[in-house]
Amino acid sequence: MLLLQTRPLSRGALVAQNSPLLPWGLLAASDSSSASPVAWLMALLFSLILAIYTGPGILGSFSRVRLVGGDHRCEGRVELQQDDEWVTVCDDYWNMDSVAVLCRELGCGAARKTMSGTMYGPVTPKDQKVFIHLFRCNGIEESLSQCEREDAIGCSHDEDAGAVCEAIYTGPGILGSFSRVRLVGGDHRCEGRVELQQDDEWVTVCDDYWNMDSVAVLCRELGCGAARKTMSGTVYGPVTPKDQKVFIHSFRCNGIEESLSQCEREDAIGCSHVEDVGVVCERPESVRLADGPGRCQGRVEVKFQGEWSSVCQAGWSFAAAKVVCRQLGCGRATLTRRGCNKATQGQGAIWQRKASCSGQEVSLQDCLSEVWEHNCTHNEDVWVECEDPFALKLVGGRSHCEGRLEVLHKGEWGSVCDDGWGQDADRVVCRQLGCGQPLSPPVKVRRRFGPGVGRIWLDDVKCSGKEPSLEQCLHRSWGYHNCNHREDVAVVCEEQQSGLPDA
Repeated sequence: MLLLQTRPLSRGALVAQNSPLLPWGLLAASDSSSASPVAWLMALLFSLILAIYTGPGILGSFSRVRLVGGDHRCEGRVELQQDDEWVTVCDDYWNMDSVAVLCRELGCGAARKTMSGTMYGPVTPKDQKVFIHLFRCNGIEESLSQCEREDAIGCSHDEDAGAVCEAIYTGPGILGSFSRVRLVGGDHRCEGRVELQQDDEWVTVCDDYWNMDSVAVLCRELGCGAARKTMSGTVYGPVTPKDQKVFIHSFRCNGIEESLSQCEREDAIGCSHVEDVGVVCERPESVRLADGPGRCQGRVEVKFQGEWSSVCQAGWSFAAAKVVCRQLGCGRATLTRRGCNKATQGQGAIWQRKASCSGQEVSLQDCLSEVWEHNCTHNEDVWVECEDPFALKLVGGRSHCEGRLEVLHKGEWGSVCDDGWGQDADRVVCRQLGCGQPLSPPVKVRRRFGPGVGRIWLDDVKCSGKEPSLEQCLHRSWGYHNCNHREDVAVVCEEQQSGLPDA
């Protein structure tokens, strides 16, 4: 069959290239030396037919692009939306230039690699179509629709194209752009006050135009479950600092966008933190610690394509263990080791991916990951142990915002020694408890809360003041100190601001 490569001209016409002979035996229009006037007219007519029926207009048009089956929205099998159905893309001519264009179009980061679409589930249905064109991109186009195309002949789903981009989110433009989205103050990572990262600071979002369509988009972008409800951001602590900015735009989403950056926007005028928006999404269970003495110890299992799979030590790191502990709402990671005993070994599949984590990610889905071949057995299943969930309280005061500081560790409350303690540490505690700014009362006031009894858990605590939790401040190992209870830390914060629930 004749391959026709179409290339847009300045007026929207298309010409046939690399084809010395057109159908019906007519000479190509470019062969002016031997073409008769009739041949010229017929060639022109054929070019017009090509422009109407094979160009990027009607036949072979598509409205949306997505990546399916990856660990995040910037990885997976390439699919295009034609009318009401999704079609795959043949990997002929698909290369890193094509991936670069796709990553740019989706608002993802840099192109990482081109993959076979067969690596990503769910399995492509047999009746799902393959797009009628191949893409030949040079890497500088803004979207696949701007790339040159050729007819896709004889492609099957064994040749579906896949792509991996950096898993970051970039807003359109410079003014009003943002790089990341998060939910703050909820019971899990899929609930809380909405915040966007601009450069090195986090800003809140005004609730003008915010509705369940907006929530659906945000839940999708964060890799959470279904949208549950839209909330006032004021119900989530810690209290928003007075100097924290509000994003300059409000979002108008229709609910089908893949990320907030794809929603229309309106200028946010006169918004204050009383109008901060919050959301609740379903919390998808994507990682767990199985067969341990509690939910914070056990064999690491990842839910992938609806199936729980154990993880091989060869593709694991202590940084990944830190992320798992954080994602599960447990305390710090204390141990990751290779091999489980017979009673705790997995029985099913072994995860076919390798996670590359820095240790700072909120969830395992935020880590870069890649498909890798291995010959692991369940003798190499990863076991991780985390500390129990971290908690703190102020006791002996008139409210939960003042008192002697106690922290929970291994199911037991204990005090904190004041060696190295400062106002930055006070600030972290007040924020974590949802109270106002720290006060600096004299020592006499602090001592009225009395000494503690029992354990002294922490000593030499040093905070920058920016940590979201006291657990993230530097300190000696748990239970190591050279103090007595006369040195117990006491903290006094401003009373809780309106808009937050009573403790």
